Amino acid sequence: MSSGEGSHTDFATMRGRDYPTIRQFTVFLENRVGQLLEVVRRFDGSKVRIVALSINGATECAFVRFLLSHPEQGREILERAGLAMIESDLIGVELPAGEQPLLQVCTALLQSEINIVQAYPLLIRPHGRPAVALMVDNTEFALETLAGKNFHLFSELDLQEIE
Repeated sequence: MSSGEGSHTDFATMRGRDYPTIRQFTVFLENRVGQLLEVVRRFDGSKVRIVALSINGATECAFVRFLLSHPEQGREILERAGLAMIESDLIGVELPAGEQPLLQVCTALLQSEINIVQAYPLLIRPHGRPAVALMVDNTEFALETLAGKNFHLFSELDLQEIE
């Protein structure tokens, strides 16, 4: 599902939102050898794929952020593991063609005074195009801004279609 010029998609979700976002799961892990492997192995044998990953480590713990192809099932797997986690909404943006596509995205958001809090690339690309996941300080306004400037946005449903 893409959003932008000519798109008339209804993004109403069970979470009560009417805009296309992707869920990020931040998991808190003890900072020791093998912890990440233990979490990643939990998805083995399921249809859940890790679409993007970010790790911020400190001396005592690490914060691992996941975007998952099937977030409902992914959340269940993480909950069954007894992991402390936070769920957040991010924006999925396909990068436009050109020499500096990220510059175009950042400029559009800056013009609307929207701050990017987190950003990272996707390991698996929806529609075969390079893409980034962005956490911003005003999700709904950022979605409106980017769609209004004809950027192609994607939702969790697009991530499920990647097989």
